Amino acid sequence: MNLLDPDQKHRLFWLLQAGGWAGWALSFYLGATVWGDPPDNYEFYVPIIAAVGMALTLGLRWVYRLTWDMRFLARVLPFLLSSYFAGVLWMVARTFIFFSLFPEQKAAFGIESSAEFYSYLEGAISAAWVMFGWSALYFGIKYYILLQDAKARALTAASVANEAQLKMLRYQLNPHFLFNTLNAISTLVLDKDTNLASDMINKLSKFLRHSLETDPMTQITVDQEVAALKLYLDIEQVRFGSRLEVLFSINPEVKHALVPSLILQPLVENAIKYGISQSVKGGAIGISAHKDGDDLQLIISDNGPGLDFSQGITPKGSGVGLENCRERLKALYGNRQSLKLGPTLPHGLTVSINIPFSQEA
Repeated sequence: MNLLDPDQKHRLFWLLQAGGWAGWALSFYLGATVWGDPPDNYEFYVPIIAAVGMALTLGLRWVYRLTWDMRFLARVLPFLLSSYFAGVLWMVARTFIFFSLFPEQKAAFGIESSAEFYSYLEGAISAAWVMFGWSALYFGIKYYILLQDAKARALTAASVANEAQLKMLRYQLNPHFLFNTLNAISTLVLDKDTNLASDMINKLSKFLRHSLETDPMTQITVDQEVAALKLYLDIEQVRFGSRLEVLFSINPEVKHALVPSLILQPLVENAIKYGISQSVKGGAIGISAHKDGDDLQLIISDNGPGLDFSQGITPKGSGVGLENCRERLKALYGNRQSLKLGPTLPHGLTVSINIPFSQEA
């Protein structure tokens, strides 16, 4: 049940109101029949006084709504007085109805005249306690609903903030990637290699179309992620030609596993920028995906110059793409993820990602 919905709150009130008073009526009737000797047709009397009690509590509800915006201590007096007077009125109404339905009971109670009003007040304290109980439940349930509303709003706000952060991180890739690609196209134009520049622009448009059409909040399959990565690599292949070798090793059992969209592109971009482009002869990039226990493991490795791991400390990396990936993974999976850097033997750098394994429905 969505407690934030006013209609649901209204239905919940009437459900509890009807159920609560029905429960009171049943227990009152059973108590009278087990421990006393009620008159004939007593079963008609009990629903009537329960209905009167319910009507009086609707008046209490109106009072509490009027005083709701007052300070807590200022609401205590209306709470006590209204509950007590509601109990007294209820007892008077119950006695009047009882003697109206069962006039022969006046003699049994030693009442010679209905004008003896004090007899109508007998049991007013017990009736007031019922009203106090109803009021306490009313405030307790109302405060519980307010607490649930506050929690729901907090969760909604956190979800919206998390979504905004993820979108920001995803869209941050576009200017970072575009700068490098447009710089390469500019170089080709300056070199008057218009055919290659044109080919690169066409491939860039395909990649950007795919990037913009993919919702940054959705997860896609490994197959779809690899297809998107190949669009990017087509662009880089124009730049590097035979100097860039790409090797894919995707285990068939993980092809339908879910990953954040375009999570591999910035890692491959780093491998090209800091690995392949640093060598005159170019190099190779390996992209693999397989199941690692309950995790999906994605690995990007290159045979470039790598990093210095001689001190036994794994560097965190400070590049935009790498930090972007770290933040996206953390936002999506919390502590159930990891992104680690390690050496590629005999030389190079390996980036491995572990995320919970899940498949599309």
